[in-house]
Amino acid sequence: MNATNKVGYGTLIPVMLCFFAMGFVDLVGIASNYVKADLGLSDSQANIFPSLVFFWFLIFSVPTGILMNKIGRKKTVLLSLIVTFVSLLLPIFDDGYEVMLASFSLLGIGNALMQTSLNPLLSNIISGNKLASSLTFGQFIKAIASFLAPYIAMWGATQTIPDLGLGWRVLFPIYMLVAIIAIVWLGVTPIEEEQPDKASGFIACFKLLGRPFILLCFIGIICHVGIDVGTNTTAPKILMERLGITLDEAGFAASLYFIFRTIGCLSGAVLLQKVPAKLFFVISVLLMLGAMGILMTSEAKSMLYLAFALIGLGNSNIFSIVFSQAILSVPEKKNEISGLMIMGLFGGTVFPLFMGFASDAVGQSGAVAVMAIGVLYLLSYTLKIKY
Repeated sequence: MNATNKVGYGTLIPVMLCFFAMGFVDLVGIASNYVKADLGLSDSQANIFPSLVFFWFLIFSVPTGILMNKIGRKKTVLLSLIVTFVSLLLPIFDDGYEVMLASFSLLGIGNALMQTSLNPLLSNIISGNKLASSLTFGQFIKAIASFLAPYIAMWGATQTIPDLGLGWRVLFPIYMLVAIIAIVWLGVTPIEEEQPDKASGFIACFKLLGRPFILLCFIGIICHVGIDVGTNTTAPKILMERLGITLDEAGFAASLYFIFRTIGCLSGAVLLQKVPAKLFFVISVLLMLGAMGILMTSEAKSMLYLAFALIGLGNSNIFSIVFSQAILSVPEKKNEISGLMIMGLFGGTVFPLFMGFASDAVGQSGAVAVMAIGVLYLLSYTLKIKY
């Protein structure tokens, strides 16, 4: 990525630290499993937590796109970091059901603000023809925070030394400190932004969904994040159901998914500069399709791990390709398109809810079947990719 020729590392690094903070939202997968165990919840009850996090993308994404036109992208990112800081602060003091609901709600709101504003902020730093690979590199940084979360939670849960009684919740103060650093560093970093898009209202933003390709991209984002959150949440449950192991042992499955998603993001940042996005997308979707077949049919530990790894590799670059396709198709409406695409992250609400009901009814194979529907849609989307 020749990203630093224009502005230098001094500007790029704090923006990438914000991408790391963006990954905090993925702690909801392992956290919901621990909350389920702590409070004795069913799958459908526990899946309310990731669903609640991503519900706020439906409410706040488009308003954030409009807000960016008024206060700028950098200030919107800073606002998102402050909300994220508060969300991570609450569980340090209490682990009650209501407190965790409030924490996950604020985490979702902060992440909706961040994802809507940070991606177009990066476009002020990176030239347009490198946007897909640059967004993928940002997703690589985000994935580091994602795969660290289960490890930190498992470490906290197994400590016998005094740790303020936090247990697995020790990951909240750790990530909170990173949020503070990101707020300060980005705050003192000058970034020259483009002139704001022409002021738009809600109706004008939603009218963009009337463009067939934008609508297809929007649904593609829904499926991508549904598979992402679904795998993050369901992988440990699949291992517990089929192998009869404990949550602390099964938590590695979520980390494995994020490890391979991180590898996929890093390799994608390089390959997308050399390989056509359409070909790369097809290969990615086929990897996930194969993984769904394994998860539906296998009970072998090695095969299940292979499936989680394949989903991580396959799903790692879907967002970057779909987002860049959408934003480059209507470049004069970057803020509005960003708001619409990030609104699609409410797929993280829809998929876990249906997966929870399906798994309560027929076991974790039902949850896998719901994710497979999203993979099949992405396969059909490949026909519409423009380059």
